[in-house]
Amino acid sequence: MDGPVRELVLAAARGFVGTPYRHQGSRRGVGCDCLGLVRGVWREVYGREPEEAGAYTADWAERGLGERLLEAAGRHLVPVAANEMRPGDVAVFRWRPEAVAKHCGILDEGDCLIHAYEGMAVVSSPLGPSWRRRIVGTFRFPER
Repeated sequence: MDGPVRELVLAAARGFVGTPYRHQGSRRGVGCDCLGLVRGVWREVYGREPEEAGAYTADWAERGLGERLLEAAGRHLVPVAANEMRPGDVAVFRWRPEAVAKHCGILDEGDCLIHAYEGMAVVSSPLGPSWRRRIVGTFRFPER
């Protein structure tokens, strides 16, 4: 078994499964979006968040505001090569090659991804080829 941070991240992320989707939310059982899932897990593992996410609209990525998600991940998480991803790591996705990265989730065991699915809830779903080819960044939570 890997170090305690990975175990804590996985336990916290799995605790969010079933949480309703709520734009800008980050509370287990209350509501969260994909960024809110990572923020909520961070709080459960480390306590206080490293920075305020600030308000963002549902279409922030389409408004040309830059690679905010990838940049924030790079500031607070440890980059890892995609072929070294393990359960507990964060994957960031881009829907189209020319688009801004705007989705993220936490890898689960069994080649699955825990993520907030818009219009539904936080789920653990298979990380199949259509998801894998959209990954543009992979990161690990830092050791405490």
